[in-house]
Amino acid sequence: MKKTFPWSRRRALTMAAAFAALAACTLGSGALAQGAWPGTQPVKLVVPFTAGSGTDIVARLVAEKLGPVLGTSVIVDNRPGAGGTLGAAITAKAPADGYTLLVHSAGHLVNPWIYKGLSYDTIKDFTGITPMASLPNVLVTAPSHFANVQDLVAKVKARPGGFNYGSAGNGSATHMNAEVFRLAAGLDAQHVPFRGTPEAMTEVMAGRVDWFFAPMVSALPLIKSGKLQALAVGTAKRSSALPDAPTTVEAGVPGSEYLFWVGLFAPAKTPQPVVDRLQAEVAKIMASPELKERLEKLGAEPFTMPSAQFNKFIVDETAKAQQVVKAASIKVD
Repeated sequence: MKKTFPWSRRRALTMAAAFAALAACTLGSGALAQGAWPGTQPVKLVVPFTAGSGTDIVARLVAEKLGPVLGTSVIVDNRPGAGGTLGAAITAKAPADGYTLLVHSAGHLVNPWIYKGLSYDTIKDFTGITPMASLPNVLVTAPSHFANVQDLVAKVKARPGGFNYGSAGNGSATHMNAEVFRLAAGLDAQHVPFRGTPEAMTEVMAGRVDWFFAPMVSALPLIKSGKLQALAVGTAKRSSALPDAPTTVEAGVPGSEYLFWVGLFAPAKTPQPVVDRLQAEVAKIMASPELKERLEKLGAEPFTMPSAQFNKFIVDETAKAQQVVKAASIKVD
């Protein structure tokens, strides 16, 4: 015999079930809200180079604009050393939650070929979010140290091993640009790595280092003040910030052009919605007239692409970096 319940009891049970479902939904949405990214927790941009380097300058320009659109603070955390590997290792080991990101340069793709026993895998342990800017490197010397690129090449060839060139660290983009130039010009000179760009420029100004491919964003003020002399830019085309400076190819060294870029990375397995949000917001920031103008004054240009395309770019450029490292016999000193 089918069991029946009084109407009042059935209604009570139905209402109880409804309240239970509502409570579950409320708790679920509350938990989702608490876990929503970015919330109020600050986002940290790890920069593996010193303050004042080209990578650092781009990171700070982006951080200034990214914080307000995310609704939280975005801070820059400089962790220089070992050609950018220290900061990269910190980021690789951070939780993949979107709160610790890495701002690195093209040198990031060189490090696996010159540093043995890295605690991270450049390809597998990071997700590329987007490149942010391309920065011409400018070949700088102390004032009157060399008349021009041809003079530098002639003097160095006349005294093999008698000159030196600086970089912001082994395998850094400044080092790679210098090696591409050195190989193309057929020069024999000594490499002197520093912790970062500012330290290298200081030694060039003092005349203790003969030349350095400095990021335009870092060197431009010193060039304009006369403390550094610009001989050429390392890119395939001239920079609007220094229109009178030829490219190294125009100056008589074919095959010496080099693309120096700065990009944004996250630890691998960072949720795709977080990656997509960051890529979209950074692309908007880099395309804004204000930032374009600020970058142009520094000799840099916006350079963005979708995450999937950037990750393919990373794989391709890592292979190219290996070729340069092998040809130049680059290793940790």
